[in-house]
Amino acid sequence: MDALNERARTIRQHIIKMTHAAGSGHPGGSLSAVEILTTLYFKIMKHDPKNPGWIDRDRFVLSKGHAAPALYAILAEAGYFPLEELMTLRKLGCRLQGHPSMRCTPGVEMSTGSLGHGLAVANGMALAARLDRKLHRIFVLCGDGEMNVGEIWESAMLAAHYKLDNVTMFLDRNMLQLDGPTEKIMSLEPLTDKWKAFGWQVQEIDGHSIKEIIIASQNALRCHGKPSVIICHTVKGKGVSFMEGAVRFHGKAPVDEECEKALGELEVCR
Repeated sequence: MDALNERARTIRQHIIKMTHAAGSGHPGGSLSAVEILTTLYFKIMKHDPKNPGWIDRDRFVLSKGHAAPALYAILAEAGYFPLEELMTLRKLGCRLQGHPSMRCTPGVEMSTGSLGHGLAVANGMALAARLDRKLHRIFVLCGDGEMNVGEIWESAMLAAHYKLDNVTMFLDRNMLQLDGPTEKIMSLEPLTDKWKAFGWQVQEIDGHSIKEIIIASQNALRCHGKPSVIICHTVKGKGVSFMEGAVRFHGKAPVDEECEKALGELEVCR
């Protein structure tokens, strides 16, 4: 557990450095998803950085594609490409675009960024696995602002109808989206009841507790006959005091002084 928490701290440092160097990006929603991604890639998922196309690998879809810095940091730490490449984020001709691209970035399963599409894609992957009689699983990370999109709920119905128990969705419930609090823009509650009504297994956890993420993931793996959603209560900008709960850092990169302060906080956050 300590090793995973230390890894998460390193991932946060990468996110700050990358977005600062790029002068753009989405640090807030990237920081809120760090423990989820760290646990998936370094504890739960079957994957092989030396063989990204391994047919029996588990698949991960970052539906909230603006959190690409978090995914890139994870992939680099896992060995899909050199750590040094992280500093090329959003640079002309780089492989690390502002939103994930499956055509140019090793380890990226699906090009995302147009919100609402990730769960639909995950469903397609899950149905394909069933047709091919494969046992790999599909994990997808969605944002809570993304729950405003109708395609999410169409996909929720489809997954339940086809009993896609090889799909696990993590919902990054940080309560903020681009324009402000989710509950002021378009209230999502009662969110748990909605997912249950759509026929999903539902769990609610602390999205920054690696222990709880592991337990919830294992519960999802044991669920048969229905898809699973894990509602992860998180803090936007987690780990950096002046970014936590600050909607302005949804799409604002840290400037020099902010970068220095953030890295200082993360250095002592052990």
